[in-house]
Amino acid sequence: MNQDDLLRLLDTPMPYGKYQGRYIADLPGHYLNWYARVGFPKGEIGRLLVLMQEIDHNGLSWLLDPLRTSAKESKSRAE
Repeated sequence: MNQDDLLRLLDTPMPYGKYQGRYIADLPGHYLNWYARVGFPKGEIGRLLVLMQEIDHNGLSWLLDPLRTSAKESKSRAE
């Protein structure tokens, strides 16, 4: 994992499934745990889902909060 992966959790939408369009960082824990049980998809999405599941499972979702703030500020400046 690198710090860019954490930012990608905040700006990569789920491309399919029940939560299609929702950012990976905002997926509910039960959905991430379901993937952990049945198997994560291959590729970049699967890698990000694994990372988010680990963060959520260990109660560390709060670590993304400062990144959310800075990401929103960056988007506002870009507009």
